[in-house]
Amino acid sequence: MHTFSVNGKQITTDVDKSLLRFLRENLNLYGTKDGCSEGACGTCTVIIDGKATKACVSKISKLDGKKIITIEGLSQREEEVYGYCFANAGAVQCGFCTPGMILAAKALIDVNNNPTPEEVKKAIRGNICRCTGYVKIEQAILDCAKFFREDLQIPKNSDDPQLGNRFIRPDALDKALGRGVFADDIELEGMLHLKVLRSAYPRAKVLKLDVSKAEQHPKCVRIATAKDIPENKLGHLVHDWDVLIHEGDITRYIGDGIAIVASTDFDALDEILSLIEVEYEVLTPVIDVHQAMEEGAPKIHEKGNILQVEHIQRGNVEEALKNSAHVVRSTYKTPYTEHAFMEVECAVAFPQGKGVKLYTSSQSIYDDQREVARMLQLPLEDVEVEASLVGGGFGGKEDMSVQHHAALMAYLTQKPVKLHLSRQESLMVHPKRHPMEIDITTACDENGKITAMKAEIISNTGAYASLGGPVLQRACTHASGPYNYQNIDIIGKAVYTNNVPGGAFRGFGVTQSCFAIESNLNLLAEKVNMDPFEFKYKNALRVGDTMPNGQITSEDCGIVECMDAARDIYYSNPKIGFANSFKNAGIGVGVPDSGRCILSIEDSIVHIRTSAACMGQGIATMASQMLGETCHLKKEQILVEPPNTKRTPDSGCSTASRQTAFTGEAIKRAGEKLKAALEKNTLEELEGEEFHGEFTFYSDPITSNKNHPVSHLAYSYAIQLVELDDETGKLKKVYAISDVGTPVNLTTLEGQVEGGVVMGLGYGLTEDFPTYGGYLKVKYGTLGLFRSTQVPEIELKFVKGPGKSKYSYGAKGIGELSTIATAPACQMAYYRHDGIFRKELPLGGTPYKRKKEAK
Repeated sequence: MHTFSVNGKQITTDVDKSLLRFLRENLNLYGTKDGCSEGACGTCTVIIDGKATKACVSKISKLDGKKIITIEGLSQREEEVYGYCFANAGAVQCGFCTPGMILAAKALIDVNNNPTPEEVKKAIRGNICRCTGYVKIEQAILDCAKFFREDLQIPKNSDDPQLGNRFIRPDALDKALGRGVFADDIELEGMLHLKVLRSAYPRAKVLKLDVSKAEQHPKCVRIATAKDIPENKLGHLVHDWDVLIHEGDITRYIGDGIAIVASTDFDALDEILSLIEVEYEVLTPVIDVHQAMEEGAPKIHEKGNILQVEHIQRGNVEEALKNSAHVVRSTYKTPYTEHAFMEVECAVAFPQGKGVKLYTSSQSIYDDQREVARMLQLPLEDVEVEASLVGGGFGGKEDMSVQHHAALMAYLTQKPVKLHLSRQESLMVHPKRHPMEIDITTACDENGKITAMKAEIISNTGAYASLGGPVLQRACTHASGPYNYQNIDIIGKAVYTNNVPGGAFRGFGVTQSCFAIESNLNLLAEKVNMDPFEFKYKNALRVGDTMPNGQITSEDCGIVECMDAARDIYYSNPKIGFANSFKNAGIGVGVPDSGRCILSIEDSIVHIRTSAACMGQGIATMASQMLGETCHLKKEQILVEPPNTKRTPDSGCSTASRQTAFTGEAIKRAGEKLKAALEKNTLEELEGEEFHGEFTFYSDPITSNKNHPVSHLAYSYAIQLVELDDETGKLKKVYAISDVGTPVNLTTLEGQVEGGVVMGLGYGLTEDFPTYGGYLKVKYGTLGLFRSTQVPEIELKFVKGPGKSKYSYGAKGIGELSTIATAPACQMAYYRHDGIFRKELPLGGTPYKRKKEAK
């Protein structure tokens, strides 16, 4: 027997498992989160005898006599201080890491209530955050220390939700104190546990699949194989992804599912899986994109190995190149990178009526509904999907990972089920940022005016399409950069291989092509003997210019304003690197795009109902402030409902930096109807009324022959500058200057940029996702994610173009823009530091990647 205390209560047990599992499974203390179960991420941090400790690597048998404090064990005063300071500072985004951060902070402040910023950084270096970039977390901890040290009272928050103020996000307090419900926190009576048998090989024919021995296991309830599935091919855009691999079919990557096991006992799952017998004919995998494109290469899909080809051509490139004074051609390479969101994929499903209900942590409940209904061949109305809190996404939770498997097993067993991936399974299964090879040629005249650009972009889309087509499109449409020239010829190819799929990732292809165009323009500036800042400023888009894609630059274009704000910073240090970037808002390129909202008056409260998913970016904050601005409502008069296919209208996927512009405009339009009604009635008198808002934008396709096609609703612009320590070569400071139109919430806006910058630093300097022969050679702890102690000072500034967009009060997206320019800015900084021009990410030969040869 083992005896210890948890939050002051004595516990005696003969169970020996990890403390994390004991807290969650035996004590129902769900505030301690499971982010990796490898001791790498810190989401499970608790305090043991005064020391911050990771619960996932602490065994019950080693805890005799210990005193354990979890997030639920905070005193009332501690809850007030930590909750307020973290919420007020903007330290809570997705919230999955926050309880662990607070416990790490408490362990520090309990022994040192006047810590330095460096001591704070050190205290949380074992805790990863992918959303905030740590800046606001560190400020929150310093604020907490001051509140305790000076015995300050918690101020009353008087901010009402209107544009531009620092309205505290509605979900911050519950997330901070571990009360917010993520999918893995849902427990249902009689719930079965699931696990998927994955392919042993990246490419192999399944000759025989025998589950008979596994079915005899006393704790096995059901095993599903492909033959149990009404429709086995799924995919948001291309139906090429197998739910499970059929006997006789060929696997395409090691994440492919072969069978799903349902058991009454989580601990029995691996044993049951080991009893499934699979006979393979091992085939040579197709790993390299060039190999995949060779004539006679094994076909990964029946239609061949080319998923999609894009060709954007305007003007006469060959003639322009021929007549240009200077021409530069180079090839750039970018790697697979992992989203590393803090919450691994999890779904809970149970039978409901003739179908199922699904709780999910994905980025689009309606995509989930469509995919599950297709798989089960059910009417859409028989599949209800509701979003729990989402612990980070960054594009990595757009595809089916666990949702379809959980729904299938709930339907087959007619019992509630949960499928929760391990961190290693998550790394293996879900799509990553596409590796790309970009052969780019840029040219200018003798005065430094850009004349032409030509590029070939080869994107490794891995085993399945995922969002490989749209990502390729975005890489192509943004490959020209935010500059004024009209001769472009860009060919893009998305190629299937037997690697993990490539999919949506913050930046959506633009992170890759921005690295290439910005770096190549620096070389071109050298050729014409111009400072790169002056070269790019000369060519930067102005209002009324024709963009390389033909669209007329709108009055809200602020790239020149960004550069004006950066000029003095750039010239303050001869070794500062910089890069410009731009990013579309909305899907665009000919795809109709809609935001939708219903405002319903219930108990004198205005319910905002929209399916827009929040992965931490602050949908409820944006929605509240859009409505508050329109109707002048108080915060206590507004409630934002969670996405649910029966309650909230389809507002599209949270992707393409679109929700602020599209759902924000829909809320504004519904709000204008409510405002008109409130001129004659009170909320009490409007009880039961509903006000609908919808905004649809129609754009022109990527192949449009119009002189001036409209590819996207709007663009946001940014410049980032990176300063290195001259002696060590390490990061000293990053400056991020952004044009996002009208700020909705300054605190949220700052947090998005800070988080994006740190993610961009990782992309540029440390992060990699090595695979060899189609097999993973990486764990969460070896991804190269930035820790708090590695993050330099980040200085922010926001500017606006001469005018503003007519939608959503002029607000534009920031989520993706904030991470795009960082890597090329780092590339330039290191080039100016040591004279080595690097053409591959992550940058080699730096203090962050010394082992990798500079390329």
